[in-house]
Amino acid sequence: MFTTRPELSGTFGMVASTHWLASAAGMAVLERGGNAFDAACAAGFALQVVEPHMNGPGGDLPILLWDGTRVRVVCGQGPAPGAATIDAYRELGFSLVPGIGPYAACVPGAFDAWCTLLRDFGSWELADVLAFAIAYARDGFPVTPGIVGAIARMDPSWEVSARVWRPVDGRLRNPMLAETYERLARVTGLSREARIDAARDAWYRGWVAESLAAGFLTGDDLARYAATIEEPVARRFGAWTVFKTGPWGQGPVFLQQLALLDGDLGPFLGIEHVHRVIEGAKLAFADRDAWYGDSAPVPLDLLLSDEYARERRGLIGADASGELRPGGPSPRYPFVRTGAVGDAEPTRGDTCHLDVADRFGNLVSATPSGGWLQSSPCIDGLGFALGTRAQMFWLEEGLPSSLRPGARPRTTLSPSLAVHDDGTVLAFGTPGGDQQDQWSLEFFLAHAVFGLNLQAAIDAPMFHTDHFPSSFHPREVALKAVTVEGRLPAETVRELGARGHAVEVTVDWSQGRLSAISRRPDGLLRAGANPRGMQGYAVGR
Repeated sequence: MFTTRPELSGTFGMVASTHWLASAAGMAVLERGGNAFDAACAAGFALQVVEPHMNGPGGDLPILLWDGTRVRVVCGQGPAPGAATIDAYRELGFSLVPGIGPYAACVPGAFDAWCTLLRDFGSWELADVLAFAIAYARDGFPVTPGIVGAIARMDPSWEVSARVWRPVDGRLRNPMLAETYERLARVTGLSREARIDAARDAWYRGWVAESLAAGFLTGDDLARYAATIEEPVARRFGAWTVFKTGPWGQGPVFLQQLALLDGDLGPFLGIEHVHRVIEGAKLAFADRDAWYGDSAPVPLDLLLSDEYARERRGLIGADASGELRPGGPSPRYPFVRTGAVGDAEPTRGDTCHLDVADRFGNLVSATPSGGWLQSSPCIDGLGFALGTRAQMFWLEEGLPSSLRPGARPRTTLSPSLAVHDDGTVLAFGTPGGDQQDQWSLEFFLAHAVFGLNLQAAIDAPMFHTDHFPSSFHPREVALKAVTVEGRLPAETVRELGARGHAVEVTVDWSQGRLSAISRRPDGLLRAGANPRGMQGYAVGR
């Protein structure tokens, strides 16, 4: 199959991300003896600078890591503030958590998650992994069209934002953020771990925290927070075991979709393949919206069981379903509004992704997001904005994703790891909000089922459905909606319409920003990255 660039291969190390400067930073760490966890932190902090419309220090971060023997999750999804109750929002006149501004803020978890990964699994000093981000922020970096568009959407009354995000001669600098990072890099302690913890204390209980309180977020909320290291959720699929975050995020929806795809899918990108993936996504995402969240128990054993998958698989017919059909015992579905998805919230950002593998056998998959420059005012003296992840809570009582103080919003951020029976480990993921576990699934099927190499699987035509409530304000749903790249086979597109799907053919090379890295048991590394948007690159040797 045609590829836009070769699949990389080597044995020393690989970094793939949504921005070439972040990939370069991660590779520089590997070249200087760092491991995959050091490199991921350097690339992650760099992404906060060079993709400020996609993520920032005030955002969120889930990480999946492989340390050569097992998979673990680092959860950097900050919780709702203690004062953020349903009644408090309703007293302010909100029927939904807003999509912009301080009242959409949760505790920013990304900084602590990167620091936790570095302290517990890495080997470098925080100052050294921050050096790349500091240089990019101080010296500047090329402005992409996406950043220009995001800056144009900023509220004109945000004076600090207008000062900070002002490109000059095609380059954007952020000396205010550079100074924040430099001050954190200067903390002292008797050991590497103590110095990292001192920076964490400064962020959540010291001089950074003093400037972060806004909306319902207080210093007490920040002081109580720490990223957690958790066990992943896993499911078998053929010769693979696939690992995702717990149901505080949407990760298990990937596993539910896999469970529904039992049997022959037919030719690659043929009608049976695409139709069954879309219909399976509708069922899995209906369960996500009825059952996933951090505010009530989630019956995950049931939702991932073979018996449940067989029952749900029987609901997939020859034609497009127009219903929202959660399963399980007495599902409670949120109130939804039908309408066009994706146009009503101009300040919503997107997300970043990175994957790293080193010569020691370690792999990382991470999906940082939030803290978008266009979604919340820049904090004077710090050089970044707070996140708006609280918009993923419902202001309805009794749902697993109902707003509850101290609960994590049901994030869309969803990195992936998969381990083959032969010992091959695969790290992959994409930005894309609700589409993450659709585009990632299609990539995985292209590679694991249809045999495409990593780059070919990334380059293949993508598609997704919006047949479920959007996780973003104003939370609308577009029943039967399917978006396909124009490169999808014409016969498949025609047959989708004949089966009742509401098909929108969008421009080529517009859906997904995937990257992926694999490591075989003999140490051979392979990598690929997304050509869409001309930003993502894989590097390695």
